[in-house]
Amino acid sequence: MPVKTQEGAQLLTGGDAVANAMAQIDPDVFPVYPITPQTPIIQTFAKLVANGKASTEIVNVESEHSAMSATIGSALAGARSMTATSSQGLALMAEVVYIAAGMRAPIVMAVGNRALSAPLNIHCDHSDSMMIRDSGVIQLFAESVQEAYDLMVMAPRIAEHPDVMLPVLVCQDGFTLTHSEEPLELTPDEVVKDFVGEYHVPLPLLDVENVTTKGIFALQDYYTELRYAMNAAMEKAVPVIEEVFGEYSKIVDRPFGILEEYEIEGAERVIFLMGSTAGTIKDVVDELRAKGEKVGLLRLVSYRPFPAEQIRKALAGATEVIVLDRSDAPGSVPSLHSEMAAALYGSSAKLRAHVFGLGGRELVPDEARAIFAGEAPTHIALRS
Repeated sequence: MPVKTQEGAQLLTGGDAVANAMAQIDPDVFPVYPITPQTPIIQTFAKLVANGKASTEIVNVESEHSAMSATIGSALAGARSMTATSSQGLALMAEVVYIAAGMRAPIVMAVGNRALSAPLNIHCDHSDSMMIRDSGVIQLFAESVQEAYDLMVMAPRIAEHPDVMLPVLVCQDGFTLTHSEEPLELTPDEVVKDFVGEYHVPLPLLDVENVTTKGIFALQDYYTELRYAMNAAMEKAVPVIEEVFGEYSKIVDRPFGILEEYEIEGAERVIFLMGSTAGTIKDVVDELRAKGEKVGLLRLVSYRPFPAEQIRKALAGATEVIVLDRSDAPGSVPSLHSEMAAALYGSSAKLRAHVFGLGGRELVPDEARAIFAGEAPTHIALRS
């Protein structure tokens, strides 16, 4: 039977929601450096720790680069470790993110997605996540405050699974979710603790009875094999994510998937995107469906690993797929566009793609209607 929620639904921002999930998980170590719009996450979490809601050791470091470096060390030493960042912070951290994945450190990181400079902008797009798309970290994108909370609860189970052992990033749109209040149902503390379980990393650095070396020097003889092993872990992560989602869904009686299919059945034109903008698209889909138009939405939750096989199956009946990227790729093809082109190779569906929402510019219903009709305004760039 599903569990009753803790204190019923309450209004919380995305930042507060993720911080509450962290407190319930109660990680051992949390090295972090504040940056807009991630700062409310660590501020709220620090208050919860100070008030006795968690016993986490919060480590104040001098930069995001140091935050991830310290998180790797504590995770591999045998302590459940988390961190958080945004935008330029993730850019500074990028070098060490690759190291975290390569060393198979099961870290969980909260990300408040924000545009990269220059020009300076503190609002949402997905360019920061795209910058580390090939680092070997799992990236899960939330549509709502509730989903940001739920994904954070589930993230340690995914990261720490013996078939995975990779960092997991729980991403939510900066300000749109991090600073906006929405109704949220918290899962009871004891249920979260039982679900997440105890932390275990194979052969921790501090196990003096089984001495191991971490961060080895790998030349031509082993480097390729180690990278292949990371890729194999990514492939195994798809069924692991589905398994964890399914287990948690039964506990809280809410559906979760690596994809959300919204009015896909019978849809000829389907928009494909990830993040909070899906809510706007759903309203427009409902409106156009009521007028007899065969439209739908396919929302991506698991950006990495990218579930190409499941996407092909979901879009088998579509005649046109419209990809919306919330980041650009000057001189090339944006990420979701290129991923979808590969996933649909050989399909009869027409592929159309747009870049939208850069620097926090919201996509409004009239623009969504125009995109479905093939008449998008000029500030929503067509990428052929």
